Amino acid sequence: MPYIIAEPCIDVMDKSCVEECPVDCIYEGERKLYINPKECIDCGACEPVCPVEAISQDRRVAPEHVDFVEDNRRFFVEVLPGRDAPIGAPGGSHKAGRIGMDTPLVAGR
Repeated sequence: MPYIIAEPCIDVMDKSCVEECPVDCIYEGERKLYINPKECIDCGACEPVCPVEAISQDRRVAPEHVDFVEDNRRFFVEVLPGRDAPIGAPGGSHKAGRIGMDTPLVAGR
């Protein structure tokens, strides 16, 4: 998983990163954005535009945000509450639309 979005994005969702992403791999939950690890090309265009510095490479995530590495993956591979199947890799967030729900980690914060 190249880039992840951590806790500072919760309840902020500025979406500057979405506009900057050349491959449309940033998806919108209810309270936070998530980067699809199968669709991200590891370009890093999203990282410098995040006003709350929530985006980092999974290998360089701040120690207090380490749980968000696995949580970002979970958003796409596990069945979220209220859904029948995992999101997977639908080929871009615009195609999938707003997901409107979060992982238990984010929903519980």
